[in-house]
Amino acid sequence: MKKNGLDYLIVVIGLLLLGFGLFLVKTLSAPVGIMRAIPYISIGIGCGAFGHGIGKIISQKAIRTSLKIQMQLEIDKNDERNVAILNRAKAKVYDMMIFVFGVLMLVFALMGIDLIAVLLLVFSYLFVMSSGIYYRWKYEREM
Repeated sequence: MKKNGLDYLIVVIGLLLLGFGLFLVKTLSAPVGIMRAIPYISIGIGCGAFGHGIGKIISQKAIRTSLKIQMQLEIDKNDERNVAILNRAKAKVYDMMIFVFGVLMLVFALMGIDLIAVLLLVFSYLFVMSSGIYYRWKYEREM
């Protein structure tokens, strides 16, 4: 399947999920348990998939007409300066995320939020931190 065909498939899947979610929201009168969340999850994933697919299709059609624009985009994407800027921005965001998640976990714990929600946040925080340690160790061995 061509890349463009995959984008159309993503758009169709997004619309189907969006329609399914809206259908469930309208038809379920008294949802219990997980059925309270499934319609909204499918609406969110459907909207995301639809927007992603449409965005890719529109951008491909926009740059298809000009070879000059295609070459400039490829140069910009692979430029060392742009790659360095992107990596530096990611590093800053990672540093901020460490403190933001830490404070958020503390606030949730002090507010008495459900233990499962706090533990999910703690486990995701620990996963991100352990991934950072692993990649730092890996890159130090390479360089």
